[in-house]
Amino acid sequence: MKYIAMSILMLSTTGLMGQGRSTIQGMVIDETTQQPVIGANIVVEDENLGSATDVDGNFYIQSVPVGTYRIRVDFIGYTSRIISDVVVKSNRPAVVNIEIQETILELDAAIVVAEYFKKNPDSPLSTQVQSSEEIRRLPGGFEDVVRAISILPGVAQADGGRNDLIVRGGAPSENLYIIDNIEVPNINHFGTQGASGGPQSYVNLDFVEETSFSTGGFTAKYGDRLSSVLDISLREGLSDQLTSKTTISASQFGFNLEGPLPHNGNFVFSARRSYLDFLFKAAGFGFVPEYWDFLTKATFDLNQTDQISFLGIGALNNVKWFNETNEQRTANSQILGSDQQQFVAGMNYRHLMSSGIFTASLSQVNVDYDFLQRNADLTPIFKNTSYDRQTSLKSDLTLKLTKSLRFSTGGKLNRVNYYSNLVLNQNNIPDIGSLNIEEEYAQVGYKSGVYGQFSQRFFRFNYSAGLRVDHSSFIDAAPVLSPRFSLSYKLTGDISLSASAGRYNQYPSTIWLVSNERNRNLDPIQADQLVLGLEYLWRSDTKVMLETYTKQYSKYPVSLTRDYLVMVNTGAGFGGSTEGFASFGVDPLSSEGTGWAHGIEFFIQKKMSEIPCYGTMSMSYNQSMFKAMDGIERPGSFDQTWILNLGGGYVFNERWEFSTKCRYASGRPYTPLNDSGAQITEAYNSLRLDANHNLDVRLDRRWTNNGWGLITYIDVQNVFNRKSSSAPIFDPNTGEVSDNQGFGILPTIGISAEI
Repeated sequence: MKYIAMSILMLSTTGLMGQGRSTIQGMVIDETTQQPVIGANIVVEDENLGSATDVDGNFYIQSVPVGTYRIRVDFIGYTSRIISDVVVKSNRPAVVNIEIQETILELDAAIVVAEYFKKNPDSPLSTQVQSSEEIRRLPGGFEDVVRAISILPGVAQADGGRNDLIVRGGAPSENLYIIDNIEVPNINHFGTQGASGGPQSYVNLDFVEETSFSTGGFTAKYGDRLSSVLDISLREGLSDQLTSKTTISASQFGFNLEGPLPHNGNFVFSARRSYLDFLFKAAGFGFVPEYWDFLTKATFDLNQTDQISFLGIGALNNVKWFNETNEQRTANSQILGSDQQQFVAGMNYRHLMSSGIFTASLSQVNVDYDFLQRNADLTPIFKNTSYDRQTSLKSDLTLKLTKSLRFSTGGKLNRVNYYSNLVLNQNNIPDIGSLNIEEEYAQVGYKSGVYGQFSQRFFRFNYSAGLRVDHSSFIDAAPVLSPRFSLSYKLTGDISLSASAGRYNQYPSTIWLVSNERNRNLDPIQADQLVLGLEYLWRSDTKVMLETYTKQYSKYPVSLTRDYLVMVNTGAGFGGSTEGFASFGVDPLSSEGTGWAHGIEFFIQKKMSEIPCYGTMSMSYNQSMFKAMDGIERPGSFDQTWILNLGGGYVFNERWEFSTKCRYASGRPYTPLNDSGAQITEAYNSLRLDANHNLDVRLDRRWTNNGWGLITYIDVQNVFNRKSSSAPIFDPNTGEVSDNQGFGILPTIGISAEI
């Protein structure tokens, strides 16, 4: 113990004595045209340091002490901005790329207070932007880009241990993921087929620049999704030095590398592996999940106006089974296992014009699934071997027609090669009894979409109007139209009113088309949405938002055999026999489901500023109801009436930071089980779980010296040791129905070493 204490003291002394200095560098560009802004002033707040952008829009601020800073950008004719959470490390420069927006009103030009919050003029409502640093320090977030948005308003969690996002009463299948302009069906390990959830994201946060998450009212640029868009922007690698990072976190360990490439290029690379399999095996589990993931990106500046980048992502997921004992075999009979491989390869091209920007991307996304569930004597009852291979070509053009008017247009074409071999032999499915399916489905089809949109700012108004057209050859349906409109009005310099209205269409998940030929005649699902909002900039670093929304669903697939089942109630969790394999669309389906969701949301966010603390508070009231074939209106399976999130932290100095997160959520509906473990379908979604609440805390410590850096943290989830409640389950080992509770208190540590 004496030597350990001496070692800690030496590390502490080193951190104090060798804090070092580094550089803040980056680029300032016009928000619309992406053209460099020449001569903009950049100042490090509270420090006598600054710079100006050169002819390429680049800036360099030398000899900045190690720490966390705010930088301010000013340029005549543009709205001033402050970028918070700029972390300067001794072993690498802090790279910050900043978009600024041209002012239109004299009122705007007269405002000298810089803005902390990035605004999208096309989506004035329901959109939140998070930086990489804001995501990293979230307690209980495992540095996961998906888990970090669970604290935002309008977002419910079907299960605290998974990333099944439920946005404003929708389903887990209604969320769109985009990584560097490439659409990806699911960004989670062990993902649910046909939906968008899973236990953990495979996107390495170290290479994320920022995320933009929209819970409604998103523009005509995005199609084939009803509820949300998560747009993840990856940063470029360092262009002047080679650096590495080794990380051991709560669930995985990994290695990063980044640096320059010839011909004005740079790259990033990471490889990570979970060690959950070691923990599961040591705890005596009968099954062990393990995964690897890889990410690489290379960027080349061809000249001042043209850039090309390449992206590659791989995620390998496997489940190992241990069936040595009767107890293990019986417990494993309740689990649907899934081996999965996901690969993303893409190329992005960007061309800057004097009054606009053109982008194009070509990508290949392959997802292979191998699902298996066996009964206690190891006889398979469900198998699904399938693959989904999508080749996509997408382009977007944005033109600045006048100082206040811009036009955007674009389109995409997806060639989808889909195959599935599904075998199901299951007894005692509620309202069905025995179900025997052996169906092989192979189809090559196309999905396409085009859009056009105008956006204009004039006087105190800002409007956006667009139209989108989508078509899919996988179902027998005509192209669908999606008109969308948004309007905001600035009452004063600090208060704005906004509204958006639109129609959103989404094609049924391809896995739903496999088991029954009738399902290939489904219609696109439709949702009409209206959102109203009020935003008040309380301080330059603090905003207050109040929004209310309503969604009207139609043409949702419903089961013709289980007359209470709407497919909106499927897709969360790992599925399998406990849900009668409903999420795979094994029932004959019809597009006769209807429903609605409405709610009101209150949100406060404070950015890091001269007051060295940050935080968010979101409070949401939500309600969702759906009708299946029996015509009875029931609450959605993921309906949580009240959700309250409190999170924030305090930065004591460049070495110590403390953060905390508290969440309260009303219990969601569930269906009771009879003594044999079958659902009592007459009481479908008639009961509610108890409310769940938990408190997470995190303490970070940074150690810095010239040439290296070390970040350590302690993260304690569920401090009060209150186990979350889930729907009751049938325990085949005891033959009884029992409560299903989550984990209690869970302390974890993490270490990141940078060279």
